Amino acid sequence: MEIDHIFICVQPGGPEAEALVRFGLVEGSGNTHPGQGTANRRFFFDNAFIELLWLVDAAEACSAMTRPTLLFERLAAGGAAQVSPFGVCFRPSSPGEKTAPFPSWQYRPAYLPPGLAIDVAAVPPSEPMWFFLAFGGRPDAAPPERRQPLQPPGGLRRITSVRVTSPASGERSATAAMSGVEMLDGAAHLLEIGFDDEGAARSHDFRPALPLLLRW
Repeated sequence: MEIDHIFICVQPGGPEAEALVRFGLVEGSGNTHPGQGTANRRFFFDNAFIELLWLVDAAEACSAMTRPTLLFERLAAGGAAQVSPFGVCFRPSSPGEKTAPFPSWQYRPAYLPPGLAIDVAAVPPSEPMWFFLAFGGRPDAAPPERRQPLQPPGGLRRITSVRVTSPASGERSATAAMSGVEMLDGAAHLLEIGFDDEGAARSHDFRPALPLLLRW
């Protein structure tokens, strides 16, 4: 499996996205998730994207269908130490991968076409939400009618590493161990994303607007 996208829980409307725009990232289209009670703003790279996700409808997020995802807990936590504001979505890295390689349950939200499902790992909210899209694909390989604007030449191209720091220390799940995401204990939540094998040895810290550090 490989990373499809990474989400960060943000305030309604996603005003934190403006910090990414000021940095120079090109924003793609956002969307809403009927029945799940969430909406997003998104930034696309060649092989994955960053999603800023917020709560739109608490009743939908707390519905019998959606509540087991723990999205409401993450979106309403406001940075609480024991709840991770991050999620990491994976997709197949080869045609033979049809389901998540980690223990999971199938989430079938109303906004997905019939027959499709999201495989969600059953882990505590202190870890990122780990989930798998069997139908996921690289942004740079999307068909023309679904293609999103990618970053311009000379900009950040490929996500090549992910590190998550969490103030909720303790034993990690088996899913975290196999994710390929480096997990660290620390004083506060932080997501570090490496691009292009970090060949330029540069970085940008978006705190306090976002618990996000980019390296390239």
